[in-house]
Amino acid sequence: MTGLSLSLRLLPVLIALSFVSLLCGDAPVGLSDLLDWMGGAGNNGFAAIIFGDIRAPRVALAALNGLVLGMAGAAIQGLLRNPLAEPSLLGASNAAALGAVVAIYLGLSGTLSFIVPAFAALAALASVVVLLLFAGKSPSSLRLILAGFAVSALAGAMISLVLNLSPNIFAALEIAFWLLGAVENRSWAHVWLALPGSMLGLCLLASCARALDALALGDRVAESLGTDLRYLNIRMALGLALALGSVVAVTGVIGFVGLVAPHLVRPFCGYRPSQILLPSALVGAIMLIAADSLIRLLPVSPELKLGVLTAFLGVPLLLYLLRLPHFRKLA
Repeated sequence: MTGLSLSLRLLPVLIALSFVSLLCGDAPVGLSDLLDWMGGAGNNGFAAIIFGDIRAPRVALAALNGLVLGMAGAAIQGLLRNPLAEPSLLGASNAAALGAVVAIYLGLSGTLSFIVPAFAALAALASVVVLLLFAGKSPSSLRLILAGFAVSALAGAMISLVLNLSPNIFAALEIAFWLLGAVENRSWAHVWLALPGSMLGLCLLASCARALDALALGDRVAESLGTDLRYLNIRMALGLALALGSVVAVTGVIGFVGLVAPHLVRPFCGYRPSQILLPSALVGAIMLIAADSLIRLLPVSPELKLGVLTAFLGVPLLLYLLRLPHFRKLA
């Protein structure tokens, strides 16, 4: 099965799950209310607020985050030829989280709500500049990994420093809860804020598909086929920074999706990176929408954070994948 045919099968699942997700929650609304709202008959009532202002932005942001994490995971695994690679490996996620944490620490999250996403996106872009400087003029995959580890470790240490220097326990709790990753209490303004950068980043990652196929044969073979490895690394780094920085800026850090989604796709469409990029993005979106729907159905108060649930679900799923023949072949 090709990546395109698998994507065409996954797309209806994603659309259907999105509609189901709109019905998940404690509010007393049903399918008839949803149909009225979609048809424009109930755009001024209680159901319109629930669907249009609360649940729809939440579903859209979960889908966008999943698209980014899924494709980023497949792309970074193809670039580094490492089945355990995941999007935060190059440091963009931690750097984006650091930018948001600094904005929260400075007290800018309450009066200027969009300062937090702006700080996060700028920090992600800055991390790529530092990454490329660390990696040198002709960065190899190993140099990128080591440079990304350094950037990620530095960002993590600075986040810990900010938490340690928080003026009171409430500020530290606000930062800690944001770092857990969530899509609740988000509006369409957050979706529009994350959309341009994430779409541009996804386009950059998708443009690397053929080069990643060549790279799977080895650096020398890829260069003999006309692949400019330095240009490929730059495009990948910029794509990851734009896409991850944009979504992390408004949702926090959500783990395991970028690691697991490509492995769920490979048994169906093979091992070529170009074939798994789009299906991995759709699987990532399906995973996050399903996880967010489950959160709203669980009788837990306060509501679980999305990043917490994906970690709980991702660990056993990853352990299961380790037993599959295709994963052992990759490893």
